[in-house]
Amino acid sequence: MTSWLSSRTKGNGAAADGAPTGERAAATFAARLTFEKLERRYGETMALAGVDLDIAPGEVVCLLGPSGCGKTTLLRVAAGIEKPSAGRVLINEREMAGPSRFVPPEQRGVGLMFQDFALFPHLTILGNVAFGLKALPKAAARREALAALQRVGLAKLADAYPHILSGGQQQRVALARAIVPRPAVMLMDEPFSGLDVQLREAMQEETLGLLRETRATCVIVTHHPEEAMRIGNRIAVMRAGRLVQAGTAEELYHRPADLFVARLFSEINEIAYPVRGGRVDTPLGALAVPGLADGASAVVCLRERGITLTRDGPGLAGRVLDIKFLGDVARLEVGVEGFDRPLKVRVRELDGWGRGAEVRVEVDADRALVFPAEMHESEAPITG
Repeated sequence: MTSWLSSRTKGNGAAADGAPTGERAAATFAARLTFEKLERRYGETMALAGVDLDIAPGEVVCLLGPSGCGKTTLLRVAAGIEKPSAGRVLINEREMAGPSRFVPPEQRGVGLMFQDFALFPHLTILGNVAFGLKALPKAAARREALAALQRVGLAKLADAYPHILSGGQQQRVALARAIVPRPAVMLMDEPFSGLDVQLREAMQEETLGLLRETRATCVIVTHHPEEAMRIGNRIAVMRAGRLVQAGTAEELYHRPADLFVARLFSEINEIAYPVRGGRVDTPLGALAVPGLADGASAVVCLRERGITLTRDGPGLAGRVLDIKFLGDVARLEVGVEGFDRPLKVRVRELDGWGRGAEVRVEVDADRALVFPAEMHESEAPITG
């Protein structure tokens, strides 16, 4: 990580003796991070296959995808831990890695936070945070490290050792260590994966607040779609070393590029139909499938939360076959007129549906998603 330091702004930091000074974590100059046709090969395996992604200064982008899709490799190449096989990495339009140039990690102005926090057990908590400040005089490094610990609420534990810390406290120390050099770009590899659900959400909010305060550009690796939607300005979905789609949570939810992306962001019913005359005929009516030849197979996707059940009213006739209690919601299996298999429907648990109930089923056909089937038949839905 870089040791470049900018001037401190007023807020709630700490002095060298640990007392509050009214200082905040210092602001830095956020940088633009750009990947151009980036490739990374390991022998015959292509871990990154031509990734193009431009991240604006101060933007928080989540890399989302299943294990082995290239997320962490992209982070390591950006940090300078690994060299690309082809393509370029640029920070503020300055080439960090490319065919004829490689800038070492310590000269990139990049902070990296690992999934396992990687704290040094033989160093105090203060020593861990100050580790990346060796270019500063000892007193100045201590002052900066204490200010970062104060910002994450752990200044009182400065002289303790990591083994006494809870998972959430270790995460805070790792975060303080990553931000104390005030990097222009912050790279975080699944930083919340080892925390329980309640602590994870609290740490996400705390981390976001700190990132906004420091104004660093940030790339966060995750395999949790909900986490990506909660914390990212944009989400970049990866699969098999390629960038599938990048956009806001709303864009990816409402206009997924393919079935893989649709599965990431919604619980969906998938029903295959043959294409005839550029459309598929469903119990909901005809749906357009442009670009597919007659006889090809298309998958119609109906979101579980997008299906409405009523006791009386318009829609298709149906019957509740099974109910799974999921807390505030219930997941119903409903046999529906015209469909060969039951549809899964999510409703409020308080709606009080029972097995065997006769229902009317309404689906907004305009919100149905239709994709070619042959490209994705072998892919299982992504969960978690």
